[in-house]
Amino acid sequence: MHKGLSATTATALALGMAFLYLPILVLVVYSFNASRLVTVWGGWSTRWYAALLEDAALIEAASISLRVAALSATVATVLGTLAAVALVRFGRFRGRLVLSALVYAPIVMPEVITGLSLLLLFVAVNIDRGFWTVTISHTTLTMCFVVLIVQSRLVRFDMSLEEAAMDLGCPPLRTFLTITLPLIWPAVASAWLLAFTLSLDDLVIASFTTGPGATTLPIRIYSDVRLGVKPEINAVCTLMIATVAAALILTSLVTKGADARRR
Repeated sequence: MHKGLSATTATALALGMAFLYLPILVLVVYSFNASRLVTVWGGWSTRWYAALLEDAALIEAASISLRVAALSATVATVLGTLAAVALVRFGRFRGRLVLSALVYAPIVMPEVITGLSLLLLFVAVNIDRGFWTVTISHTTLTMCFVVLIVQSRLVRFDMSLEEAAMDLGCPPLRTFLTITLPLIWPAVASAWLLAFTLSLDDLVIASFTTGPGATTLPIRIYSDVRLGVKPEINAVCTLMIATVAAALILTSLVTKGADARRR
């Protein structure tokens, strides 16, 4: 019985992993395809990475996506961490229900509605759509996820550590920066990475709030794919996968280092 259960579990795990990662593996492999036809294998080659260097539109879109993702993830992490602290530490203050509803609304709200709402807001206040409107929109989208991750860590935080520091004369702000923040840093780093990834992945909200000169990579790829998949798209997607993987590895190393120092 135990062997049958193990075999079933292993099969289900293998199928699940294949469903998730096999398409990505195929994309990476075909980025080294020598043939111009993306569905026909023509041998190994790096020609499309060289061709990518000459595709100024794709490079510019990737650069904009990385800048938007890094900036929006940083702002969302700072604001989301502060919001999580307020929701956990300040008890049932007046307006808590409204704050919680505003913070969690983007999670349950369809992205089309969020994007349209932000578009109407930018038009109403007469803000030209471009890099900063996309950054603001992605900050709005990702901050709620930061709040969830950091809040779950703060709920299990040992308050006696902060109380001991303040009993010894440490001001509240310094206590947070020197005691609380280093202990919740793994959650903060994970929240930043998730916000970064969500920003890179977003197409719907960016399509509503972008403007001339601020075309993100998902929008550029979607526009090109409608006319046919170019081999350069496989190459740039592979580079983006490598970037996210590197950020994930770096975050994992930082988290392990923080845990080691804490122990």
